[in-house]
Amino acid sequence: MPLLAQSGKQRPKYMLLVDQLIQKVTAGEIRPGEALPSEHQLCNTYQLARTTVRNAMQLLEEQGWITRIHGKGSFVSTNPPLPVSKPLDIFAFVLPETRTGYYPSLQRSFEQAAALTQNQVLVCCTENKVDMQGNTILQLIDKNVAGVALVPATVPATPAYQIRQLQQHGIPVVFCHRQVEGVQAPLLSIPFHEVGLLAGQTLLKQGHRSVAMFSPHRATASIEYEAGLREALESHETPCPEPFIFHGPSAQLHPIDYEQDLLATLEDMFQRPDPPTAIFATFDSLAELIYLLLGKLGLRVPEDVSLIGFGGTVRHGAIQSRLSSITVDEIAIGQKAAELLTLMKQGTLPIDTAEVFPMPINASIGQTLAPPPQQ
Repeated sequence: MPLLAQSGKQRPKYMLLVDQLIQKVTAGEIRPGEALPSEHQLCNTYQLARTTVRNAMQLLEEQGWITRIHGKGSFVSTNPPLPVSKPLDIFAFVLPETRTGYYPSLQRSFEQAAALTQNQVLVCCTENKVDMQGNTILQLIDKNVAGVALVPATVPATPAYQIRQLQQHGIPVVFCHRQVEGVQAPLLSIPFHEVGLLAGQTLLKQGHRSVAMFSPHRATASIEYEAGLREALESHETPCPEPFIFHGPSAQLHPIDYEQDLLATLEDMFQRPDPPTAIFATFDSLAELIYLLLGKLGLRVPEDVSLIGFGGTVRHGAIQSRLSSITVDEIAIGQKAAELLTLMKQGTLPIDTAEVFPMPINASIGQTLAPPPQQ
């Protein structure tokens, strides 16, 4: 890319190159101690003659911006003439939801862990929309945050280039719950398949054979939930009926947004000759709404139908505190995410490490689970 003068006066080309490189150093794009591109690379990048580049490098050395080492190249001075921009001591937590489910507890634990290393936290909600997530990432790059913990958006699936932009600017990323295909970064994974498997096994132990599964929308996680549930049912010694599967509309994030579709589906399901005796909802907020809608249909939980959800270990709210669920320790996820970002920020852990940290799950038996009613 050719250099452009920043004012009406025509400056020598070597001075324009000097200005450009100083700007990159003060903005933190090239850090103290890091190598500058070679003279050959600078000639090709800025379409300059070798003599012009050498004049620029000589002036930068005289002004104290760089140190030239014969046979090795040119390096940014560890004590440049002007202050160099440093990343803000702020970690960003990018979430698809901040109001319901385990996200509030996840956010609090992340903030508490980040505070131990003197990092403030900026929380960003994407409403699970990938375009909103992309805009958020650009703003975080502009603010030069110290690291980003991210629960990737799924509507549609997060593209790799969004995350690569962060890493290319030296901003470490930790994935929570699910990763993004084509990006190497630490992952604190929820074993979605095992969640569905444990939900199915828990229902089977209560004597249920006919089961329904409800998920907010069809995505990688819901497909894994379903596969795990089917594995549990198929492993039973006697054949189980085909599970009833419902996936909400992908354009809607909150169950309340498609309440009428959900009510109509439940009504139709329980008008069948052999309706399910238990429901597995893949998110606690969805399970709570199903609990209320079942009451609207005149069905008692768990006397007429059992209900099991999936959420965090912190159980708040009038319904969630009573709800049986498969749980994941969201507090441990928040703490681990802050710990990994701190290690990458310090240079102890490579920014492109692809290590996976599976999060353990458990079954929390509440008041919405019982044996199936007598036929």
